[in-house]
Amino acid sequence: MPFSDFIDYLTLEKKYAANTVVAYTHDLECFLTFARAEFGYSTIKDVNYPVIRSWIVSLVDTGISNRSVNRKVSSLRTYYKFLLKTKQIEINPLLKHRALKTSKKLQVPFSEKEVTQVLDALETANDFEGVRNKLMVELFYSTGMRRTELVHIKLKNISATEKNLKVLGKRNKERIIPLLPSVCLTLSNYLRYREQLEHISDPEYLFLSVKGVKIYETLVYRIINSYFSKASEKVKRSPHILRHSFATHLLNEGADLNAVKELLGHSSLASTQVYTHNSIATLKEVYKNSHPRNSK
Repeated sequence: MPFSDFIDYLTLEKKYAANTVVAYTHDLECFLTFARAEFGYSTIKDVNYPVIRSWIVSLVDTGISNRSVNRKVSSLRTYYKFLLKTKQIEINPLLKHRALKTSKKLQVPFSEKEVTQVLDALETANDFEGVRNKLMVELFYSTGMRRTELVHIKLKNISATEKNLKVLGKRNKERIIPLLPSVCLTLSNYLRYREQLEHISDPEYLFLSVKGVKIYETLVYRIINSYFSKASEKVKRSPHILRHSFATHLLNEGADLNAVKELLGHSSLASTQVYTHNSIATLKEVYKNSHPRNSK
C-alpha cells in the first residue's frame, strides 16, 4: 500500500479515528488516480500545484460541494505536511492554496418540545429494542456525545455508583460525563433486557443488536432519524442534531460555555460555538432585558 507509513502516522501518532483514516486514504488514492491518468505521475511526492488545481477543477465540475472539495484537499494537505516532516519533500505545493468559499450551514437544533415528544413516545417501551432506543435518545440528548462515541461505549466505562460515563472521544481523548437519574433508570432497565439475549457475541459493548453483536453507526442514524421524523419537520434529523440540541439548550438555560465545551469534548471554544447558537426567542429576551433604550 503506497500510503502505509502515512496511515501509521495518522493512527499511532495523531490518533485519528478509523473512519477518518479511511477517508484520508480514499482521498489520496483518488488524487493519485487522477494524477496518474491525466499527467502520468506515479507518486504524489512529485506533483506540483497546477496538477492539484486541475484536480480541484475536475472535482467542482462533477458537481460536488465546495465543502467536500475542501475536505479532500485537506487530506492532501495533511499528507504533504507528513512528507515535509519526514523530509521526503522540501516544499509543500499546497502552501499558498486558499480553500474554496463555502456558505455557513446553520445547524437547527430540535426544540425541547420535539425531544420531549420523542421521549414520551418511548416511555412505554417494553422490549429490548424499544428500551435500547430510548436509552440512545436519552444519552445523546443528556450528554451531547458523538455517534461513534455511543457505538463504542463499553460496560466497564459505566459507573452506576458515581452516576457517570467514560467516553473515548476524538484522538482517543477520554472524558467523564455525568448521567442524569432518569438516564440511569433507563440504563438499568436496558441492562435487564440485555441479559436476556440468547447469544451475545460482543459482551464488552453496551449497545447491541437483537443478535447480540455491537451496533453500527448507520443503524444508530436510522433509529434517531426514524423517531424524530415523527416529531419534527426539520431537514436534518440525525444524532449530530441531538448533540447540537444538547449544547444549545444548555446555553439557553445559562450554562457556562467552558463547561459545555468540556462536556462536548472540544479542544477549543471556537469548536463549541459552531454547535451553539441561541434561539431567536432567547436573543429577543436578552435584547429586551439588557438594552438601555428599552423601556422597562
